[in-house]
Amino acid sequence: MTSLRGIVEGPEEIIVVDASPDDATKDAVQEFDDLPLRYFHVGSEHRGLTRQRNYATQKTTGDIILFLDDDIIPAPDFFVELRACWLRHPEAVGVGGYLGEDDWVPVSRATRGLQWFCVEGWARREPLRWQVRRLLGLASQAPPGWMPPEGNGRPSQCYPPDGEDRIVEFVMGGVSSWRAAIARQIGFSLYFEGYGLYEDMDFSIRAGKYGLIYLCTRARAEHRHDPAGRPRHYRYGYMVSVNGWYVWRLRWRDPGWKARLKWWLTSFLLLGIRFTGGRDGFVEACGRLVGLLRILVRPPSAM
Repeated sequence: MTSLRGIVEGPEEIIVVDASPDDATKDAVQEFDDLPLRYFHVGSEHRGLTRQRNYATQKTTGDIILFLDDDIIPAPDFFVELRACWLRHPEAVGVGGYLGEDDWVPVSRATRGLQWFCVEGWARREPLRWQVRRLLGLASQAPPGWMPPEGNGRPSQCYPPDGEDRIVEFVMGGVSSWRAAIARQIGFSLYFEGYGLYEDMDFSIRAGKYGLIYLCTRARAEHRHDPAGRPRHYRYGYMVSVNGWYVWRLRWRDPGWKARLKWWLTSFLLLGIRFTGGRDGFVEACGRLVGLLRILVRPPSAM
């Protein structure tokens, strides 16, 4: 369970939606009887990330709802900074927390070349896949948190920890806050069953039609990346392709032929890189390949 011990000015209400078949979570939350916690044990009809989030959205009594995954560890001042961001931007419909890394350095300390990614005076080491994409002309110039016409953009967490509020198009779902009324109105799409890869991007794109979304780099948290929460490698690879195509075409209904070509070239490039990642990478790449073939035969409908 997400640790809330030592938090400064924590949430006014905590909702736990437990869809597990045993009482392990119920027993765990009983240790937090000093917190404003409401526990709900739901049946299989509400099981799955998107269904459980929708259930919680209907139960909340606040104006702002925050989704916090169970492998997220917020900093002590996380909620203070998140509230402050909402006050700075009353026009916002969503504010995301910051899970960025500490490996940023001033640009003056970085050498020029493909191995560095730079943002407004900051630089960090570029992953190999991005170096290859840049070398082949398949890396978009769109800022982090924005989906370019060819898809496959950088996540919003690719901003430096500079204390700025960044306007973005999508944020990570497991550390995101939204106006509860809008969350109840649009809901999380049930297209994303189970693990729900890219469900946060789908939700952000639809919520963004009602106002601005911000990334608050002051609201810091740590993502422990619990591997038990992920599906098996084949299934994950399949969702990377199919769900990735879905949200891309949700954002760009009719991209031009150049954008389409770049999406496919990038997808096959990343697939090829995963084939070199040992047994797990090979299995994931197989899932990606099958997903791409499925798109060619019967593409999902991005409604």
